[in-house]
Amino acid sequence: MAKEEMKIGEISKPRFEFRSFGQCFCDAHKRMARLSVPVPEKVWERESDEIYIISRTNDINNTKIRDGKMDIKTYVQTVDGLEQWNPLMKGTFPISKEVLEKEVFPAFMVEMPALDKDEYTYDEFIAMVKACPDLAAVRVHKQRFGYMVNDTICEVGNVLINGAKVVTINSESTEIEDIKKTLADVGLEGVENINYLQAIKRVIGMSDKELAN
Repeated sequence: MAKEEMKIGEISKPRFEFRSFGQCFCDAHKRMARLSVPVPEKVWERESDEIYIISRTNDINNTKIRDGKMDIKTYVQTVDGLEQWNPLMKGTFPISKEVLEKEVFPAFMVEMPALDKDEYTYDEFIAMVKACPDLAAVRVHKQRFGYMVNDTICEVGNVLINGAKVVTINSESTEIEDIKKTLADVGLEGVENINYLQAIKRVIGMSDKELAN
């Protein structure tokens, strides 16, 4: 099968991903920037404000809300330490009772709240999340710098998780060997691979594990 060329900022078939979080990946960031081919100006630097819905009982469904739209991805598999995720659902607010019952709350793996309306606004949904002791609505601000190394889509990001600053670095592609080569080239071999769900849980105290540095 022909190898799929990665195009930064565009949708592809499900990718494998390495990502880590810590206080500083300065040396790896410098190497990533030096090794990167030119990338489109639209991904030089991007900023976004998102809400992640974190569930104490679930690590396989990643739910975030950005620009009034809900996006849920589900964990598929880990191969050679790299994770693969697939889209599970996309929705907009107001969101219907049926979608909440059949897709959203089952993804959180928590007890279903009483739903007595046909649809719910964003504020009403967040209120339901805050009322559930096993859920947390976490504010995440991202400042991301995009690169392309060994035909893998890379980024370094400054991330504020409820105001706490951490740094993330990643490489993703449909091709596992390209990611592994990139990790070796930028000096990230042996660094823990964790996703946003796990990192946010560590920062807000839902997990007692530490970040990479």
